[in-house]
Amino acid sequence: MGQFRMLTDELIDEYRPALRGLEVVDLRIGLGYTAVKLSNGDAGVAATLRYNLPRGCSLLEDAGEYMGTEADKALQLIKEPNALLSGIGLATLNAIVNRDQESNAPFLGEALDIGPDHEVAMVGYFEPLIEEVRKRAGGLKIFEREMTGEDYVYPDWSVDRLLPECDVSIISSTTLINGTIDHLLELTTGRVGLLGPSTPMSPVLSKYGISHLFGSVAVDPDRVMEIVSQAGGTRNFGDSVRKVNLKI
Repeated sequence: MGQFRMLTDELIDEYRPALRGLEVVDLRIGLGYTAVKLSNGDAGVAATLRYNLPRGCSLLEDAGEYMGTEADKALQLIKEPNALLSGIGLATLNAIVNRDQESNAPFLGEALDIGPDHEVAMVGYFEPLIEEVRKRAGGLKIFEREMTGEDYVYPDWSVDRLLPECDVSIISSTTLINGTIDHLLELTTGRVGLLGPSTPMSPVLSKYGISHLFGSVAVDPDRVMEIVSQAGGTRNFGDSVRKVNLKI
């Protein structure tokens, strides 16, 4: 049994009781994010991985049938190999896990104590953070599926060789959706931060070597649902979400 399955099974076991009695009352699968709103009024988001979508005009067999789904059953979709279903499961998890979160740590560079002696890995191209990390760190390696031309950006398949050389790893929380987080965590050797609006702010993740979580809380669920359904993303959320970071 791989680490990813163990991690998601533990998250399900931990939070399924809190979701019992709740239902999915709204679901939006946008081009940038997927959003789930629960019957208690809380909402959560997770990335929509467009590059993993199946072909055809009908991408989910049960489209139109998700309203009224029991939330604890929707949570279990996080284990599905279909990235759309896994995203629904993760958004459901985030709706219950992230709702009461407050920041208890400084943001990223300071929180991860990045310094000039550190080689930093970034799994995912987080453009707004690159300049800060490069100023603080001795070196930066970004692993990305789509190459951008910078000499510090490497193809995602090179993580096996290069990631273990890094002292600090910043990993996109979309790796929870595409099932790659297990392998990535096995390769890391230093501090690990999980980053992005898809991040579940759960202390359970500390058992897997993750020390810092950087995510978001939907403080205006209805506005979040509107933005997601109109192909909006991180830059569009504005005051409808609150960024949070947590040392675990």
